[in-house]
Amino acid sequence: MQRSVCKAIFVIMTEQSTTRGVRRVDSTGLKALAHPLRVAIVDALSTFGPHTASGLAERLGESSGATSYHLRQLEKHDFVREVEGRGNSRERWWERVPVALEVYTGAEDEVSEATRTAGQLISEQWERNRSRLLADFIERGHETIPRDWLDSSTIETVNLRITRDELEHLVEAYNRFLQDNVIPLLDRPAPEGSRAVQVHFNAFPVIDPIADRPEQPKAR
Repeated sequence: MQRSVCKAIFVIMTEQSTTRGVRRVDSTGLKALAHPLRVAIVDALSTFGPHTASGLAERLGESSGATSYHLRQLEKHDFVREVEGRGNSRERWWERVPVALEVYTGAEDEVSEATRTAGQLISEQWERNRSRLLADFIERGHETIPRDWLDSSTIETVNLRITRDELEHLVEAYNRFLQDNVIPLLDRPAPEGSRAVQVHFNAFPVIDPIADRPEQPKAR
């Protein structure tokens, strides 16, 4: 079975998104999305729901002119869409197109350098956004989040030494967990009393700066 060098699936879904499947973003879409503010807009709509351009501008610390422009570009490539029946000619509401996004960089002979670079930029920006949310929770959660919500939260890291096959098994088991426990929560309207929650799971080979450094040529 052919394996990719890097495949990142961002399960950043909205209601009913699982019925739409997973969209593997092609090279054109990657280049359109590969802008820090566009990634931030998609991320904000995914996490906090529909916004106007001015609402996104306030949330992201940008001008409404900038968010309006990038929303239109994202709309051209089917990343966002206007909310039907909401807003008016002066104030449009925007939402994520409800589908999971798969950003695929692939093996070196499968994609161009420009496509790989775009995929890496998107992956890195998404990780910055996720890290910022986690850091904010750690720093200010005790001041802003109710105690019962804090008691239901967890931040965990497990360090393992495992084989590649075991890593693959671990990821497959997590995907089954998603299907059984997380996807059903996405496939229904948000109930009263709910709030935005992120679930993170990272499983990857850690680069050891000593063990993984290039071998030096032997002296003759």
